[in-house]
Amino acid sequence: MGPLDDYSRTVSGVAARVMPAVAALRLRHGAREAGGSAVVMTSDGLLLTNAHVVGPATGGTAAFSDGTTRPFDVVGTDSLSDLAVVRARGETPDPVSLGDADELVVGQLVVAIGSPLGLSGTVTAGVVSALGRSLPTRDGTAARIVEDVIQTDAALNPGSSGGALATSDARVVGISTAVAGVGLGLAVPMNATSRRIVDALVRDGRVRRAYLGVASQPVAVAPDLAGRTGHDRALRVVHVVPGSPADTAGLRVGDLMIRAGGTDTVEAQSLQRLMLDEAIGRRLEITVLRGEAMVDVVTEPVELGRS
Repeated sequence: MGPLDDYSRTVSGVAARVMPAVAALRLRHGAREAGGSAVVMTSDGLLLTNAHVVGPATGGTAAFSDGTTRPFDVVGTDSLSDLAVVRARGETPDPVSLGDADELVVGQLVVAIGSPLGLSGTVTAGVVSALGRSLPTRDGTAARIVEDVIQTDAALNPGSSGGALATSDARVVGISTAVAGVGLGLAVPMNATSRRIVDALVRDGRVRRAYLGVASQPVAVAPDLAGRTGHDRALRVVHVVPGSPADTAGLRVGDLMIRAGGTDTVEAQSLQRLMLDEAIGRRLEITVLRGEAMVDVVTEPVELGRS
């Protein structure tokens, strides 16, 4: 028995454990029929998929690899994370075990299971090609970056979206979301942030987010200021929405945000991570470099409007 036999046993073992819990979804988007995949998440019939798979549908049909089908109802969707939760009516296979994508390393074996091109129970394998990728998403006028997206060379095709990306121990660490090119697939990570989003969808049917009204970009801090402040990266304010909490608090275009809520702001996601429901209506202190002066600005984010 050689390395390829070990590889084969690992992939087939993951498939045997995860495939029963992966469903092929059929839905209607207006006059058009759409499809995708979903993963059984709980023993009471909750399935996790992508928001773009669900779209405007309120329900559909889930087909499992054992031949059973179940109607389902949409519980909640969140376009800005591309996650959605649906509930099957009737018994479903046992749920998958969820892992933590934050523990992945580049080069690690992963197995993708879904229903590409309507072919249910399709298994592909590959490696984690890269971590920390960003996936732009939009909901009406609101734009967001899904952070720490997993890049894999495990083959994904249309219909794979919503399927499982699992590690060699059959723990689901991602929900396949996009095909970015030949040999380049992306998956929304399963980690503490995505679990909070899923919990909110189950509880409320939606995700409440805080809104500050500022656009920024990561930049390097000038060496002399970096030496004096201890910060070599910051977020430069490039736009402040008139009348927004950022505007009311006095943030200005050109300010370099170096800390927010006690956390260093070295990348766009640093601020984005703070903009969940617990920040709504609460004091948020932001430290900025304005010229050569350090200025503390106190803001109070409001709830992001639903479009």
